[in-house]
Parts: sequence; C-alpha cells; structure tokens
Amino acid sequence: MPPPLLFDLTTIDLSKVIFDKMDISTVNPQSFEMQQLDGIIWYDKEKFLILGYKDVTENEFWVRGHIPGRPIMPGVIMVEAGAQLSSFFVKKIYGLKGFIGFAGIDSAKFRMPVGPGNRLYLLGYLSKFKRRKYTTVIQGIVDGTMVFDTIVSGLEV
Repeated sequence: MPPPLLFDLTTIDLSKVIFDKMDISTVNPQSFEMQQLDGIIWYDKEKFLILGYKDVTENEFWVRGHIPGRPIMPGVIMVEAGAQLSSFFVKKIYGLKGFIGFAGIDSAKFRMPVGPGNRLYLLGYLSKFKRRKYTTVIQGIVDGTMVFDTIVSGLEV
C-alpha cells in the first residue's frame, strides 16, 4: 500500500506554472536528454513542500528501446526527475550556490508504469536540510495514482 500523499493536489491550481523549463535550466545544469523536469507549479517554503512535473512524450530518448511497442519510463529516470526537483528547490528557493551532487537514493518503490502521454507530477518534501546536505521525500503521481516514491539525498560540492 502506498504512503499517504505529501499534500493534497486538489487544493493547488495545476494549470499555473511558476517556473518553466527555461527557468529551471538557469539553476539545474542538466540539459538535452537529461533534462527531466518541465515545470514547477507550486511550493511552500515554510512547510518545505514543492510540486513540479515532467510531461512524458513520444520523443523521450528511452522510448525507442525501453520495451519496444510498449514504452515504459525507466525507474531510474523517474528518480532522476525527482532529484532534479529536489536540486531546483534547494538552489532556487533556499539559496544553495554550489553544484548539487547526488548523495543517495533510499527505499525506491515503483508502483505503476509511466509512458508517453502521461504527466508525471512530482511531489517533494524537504525532510532534512543541513548546511550542505539535504534529503527529500519524492512521490510521483499520474492521473491521481502514486506511481513511485523514494527518498533522495543531495550534497552541495
């Protein structure tokens, strides 16, 4: 059974994008095929919560080869999207200045497939934030269903 959602999506205007792909690229260095975060819809700095998304298209680099005839977004790419959400959050909203490196992935669970045509909402909760290291709980939601959840850690280097 999946954990409860980090926050209620029905209270947020999902059509309002506050940071788009271009804004994200000014903070996150990933580009071309590795840019896995398309927009930020909402955040609450005081409660350490953020909501972003990835629109999964037929043009993703993995579509042709990751299950031909039935493309399924690789779990590692879902986690990468969550890590990019987390990195954006600590850099843009909390002001970390250095390069953010991946420090860890814990308890990843993949619950449902994600494919072209899906909007993958990424819910994040910054559960630990120390001077240079942080941990974020990430949940991926498609059509109201939790498709994955994990915990990622990052380190400012």
